[in-house]
Amino acid sequence: MPRDWINARPVRAPRKSVWMRAWRWHMALGVIPLLISLSTCSLRAQQPAPPAAPEPSANQPPPPVQNSSPGANSSSKHTHSSHANDFLIIGTVFTDKALAFPGVRLRVRRSTEKKFRWDTYTNSRGEFAIRVPQGAEYEIVTVAKGFTDQSKTISAKSGISEDSVVFQMQPAPGGRK
Repeated sequence: MPRDWINARPVRAPRKSVWMRAWRWHMALGVIPLLISLSTCSLRAQQPAPPAAPEPSANQPPPPVQNSSPGANSSSKHTHSSHANDFLIIGTVFTDKALAFPGVRLRVRRSTEKKFRWDTYTNSRGEFAIRVPQGAEYEIVTVAKGFTDQSKTISAKSGISEDSVVFQMQPAPGGRK
């Protein structure tokens, strides 16, 4: 045991109280179940998704529809629209200095119509996306304060499901609009 040579008595290491030792055990026993529950959650999240049902071939008839009693399935009340036949117009709007332009209004209409049917705004990165039905030509008009309005025509007749558009806005002549 080390000695304190000035006072000539043995020096003891400070003893940990019984409470301190008990507290350590309680902490350890409390953390272990927490770690176990977190690890099981992460294992469940890492399990692969179940395989998708095989699509029926052209030769096979579709499976029969099962009639269920009313109220048996709450989602049966709602009709879900499919976006399989939609055309996606995605794009970005930039300023005249090639910076992303957030908050620009985009209005979309069929080229044969006068009334605008779709309306959206660009996000914080100047990006936008609009779904429209396939099989027509569409006109997209961008509107921003202090900049000239621009329009582009997009054809959704080709059978391709999406198209990209980029607008670079130009300042309005004569200052602010």
